[in-house]
Amino acid sequence: MAHAMFRPRRLREKPLLRALIRETALAVDDLIYPLFAVHGRGVREPITSMPGQFRLSIDELVKEVKDAAGMGIPAVLLFGVPAEKDPRGSEAYAEDGIVQQAIRAVKDVVPDLLVVSDVCLCEYTSHGHCGIVEGGSVRNDPTLELLARVAVSQAEAGADMVAPSDMMDGRVAAIREALDEATFTDTPIMAYSAKYASSFYEPFREAADSAPQFGDRRQYQMDPANALEAMREIALDLDEGADIVMVKPALPYLDIISRAKAEFGVPLAAYSVSGEYSMIRAAGRLGWLDEERAMMEALVGIRRAGADVVITYFAREAARLLERGRSR
Repeated sequence: MAHAMFRPRRLREKPLLRALIRETALAVDDLIYPLFAVHGRGVREPITSMPGQFRLSIDELVKEVKDAAGMGIPAVLLFGVPAEKDPRGSEAYAEDGIVQQAIRAVKDVVPDLLVVSDVCLCEYTSHGHCGIVEGGSVRNDPTLELLARVAVSQAEAGADMVAPSDMMDGRVAAIREALDEATFTDTPIMAYSAKYASSFYEPFREAADSAPQFGDRRQYQMDPANALEAMREIALDLDEGADIVMVKPALPYLDIISRAKAEFGVPLAAYSVSGEYSMIRAAGRLGWLDEERAMMEALVGIRRAGADVVITYFAREAARLLERGRSR
């Protein structure tokens, strides 16, 4: 009897068959929603380069967070825009800093929602860099003490997890030690381990008012051409005590996500950054792409590559579509 030719199309014929054999599932449980907190009341300031995203005063932020939690989104990632900036980024670790206030407010209103806080100085420093600047360059070791102070102050405010994004060498160990000394041994660290010096961050810099006042961040963020170095960075962060490691951006670095998952097999996050969001939004608004389909394809691609957690500004839209798909 002649061998029957296998026809892959047989399993693509019907929607339910396609769903039955689908390899990668995107769920609302996989999403973290980033938000920007500002001082004031009743502030809902549109971010021009990120249509649909806003800088929010804490009263407005709490409304947004309640909505997100109601959609099943398990976590938010909080960034702060301070009232005043100085060379040491003092408001980043102030007890009444904008992020500390935002963390307390969110935990008051939606105590079960996970609050992840970004640990960095760039939004808070007058020079816009992620560390202490001396002699025109960012100094690594003097910055570690300040980052540790930021993490402890956020944990004291009620953050469920801290996420250092600065790319200083040794910062995970410094933060872990400081958290442990301050009795926050159970507070996990999600390290921005492989964070590239990417052009896709531009809209975020408008959102967080964090563009460097001189130079750029290539002296501490990674060269987009390097993959082996990303594996070394991840290994270092794990050795220093990171609980979750992250690759950022996501879409141009799917190979890094895939390799990191294969090599380390640890919980892995990917940050689908502002530029990724803005490209899909802009093309959708111009009628050049089906925005919903492009968004979901991108998010599924990030999951397929190996990310367990996807940080995305599309979290609410994705949650809505996933819910709609489930209720059909």
